[in-house]
Amino acid sequence: MLDLNDLAMFVQVVRAGSFSEAARRLRMPANTLSRRIDQLEGQLGTRLLHRSTRKLAPSAEGQTLFERYAPALDQILEIGRLHADAQAPSGSVRVAAMAGLFELIGMEWLVEFYTRYPHISLDFLLDDTPTDLIAERIDLALRMGIETGSGFKVRRLAPNAMILAASPAYLELRPAPRTLRELAEHDCLTISNRQGRNTWRLQGPRGSQEVSINSRFAANDMRVLTQACTAGLGIALLPQLMVESIITQGKLVRVLPTYRRASTELGLQLVYTSRPPVPPAVAVFAEFLLEKLGDAMTCPSECHAGRQ
Repeated sequence: MLDLNDLAMFVQVVRAGSFSEAARRLRMPANTLSRRIDQLEGQLGTRLLHRSTRKLAPSAEGQTLFERYAPALDQILEIGRLHADAQAPSGSVRVAAMAGLFELIGMEWLVEFYTRYPHISLDFLLDDTPTDLIAERIDLALRMGIETGSGFKVRRLAPNAMILAASPAYLELRPAPRTLRELAEHDCLTISNRQGRNTWRLQGPRGSQEVSINSRFAANDMRVLTQACTAGLGIALLPQLMVESIITQGKLVRVLPTYRRASTELGLQLVYTSRPPVPPAVAVFAEFLLEKLGDAMTCPSECHAGRQ
């Protein structure tokens, strides 16, 4: 019985007009390709190609074989391609994430993802306040500093390190606080709070301490809070992952650097709402996020600086 692979190689050689070009297209050594054509000729008991140092052309028998089988092989390859496309992950993935997601990951990541998975569409719901994952029909959530209820699969990616920062312009007008108590004398910028409480719980040299603050500006979007802080409106408690590059550029300055809010439980988390088995489209986007976020958290300053 003829090997379809050998026939496909023969067809490629005829179309390419040379063993070297056919070998390049097939990504195999030219001498291996030549040996496989020799084996095919041996099986058929006839010469299929006339070869010289300058020219390669099919014999009469080779031309007949090419015309008979090339269309059928093309159809087989097309069936294989269509089957592969049908097996590829497809569908829509609805993603909830913090408003500043695209400060943390680059749009170029999405270009790469769509190149890998052309049959998947992504729908983002970006908000720094908690989202009802079921009511909003969320497939996957990337959360920072938000408690996730039981019943969901959660992969914890990084602790939630929040640091105090202010702009150089603000600190020229208002000397930086030297103690936690002095924070009460400053304008502070906060995430909108439904409870109306204006306190920050921070970890420092004396352990965990709670301090009352004067919230002069509040928003439910961490990007807006970061912009307000950079503009000089006051001191803010911001995710270190988001603002490290801004500090490196000198647009923000750490305030009370020995204090921060850190929580393993409420850190950066990837939350799956689907029960196993996870839909393929959701699974591949989750793995893609994990891959890219892993790179970003390994070299946050360099990765952010590269996107400025």
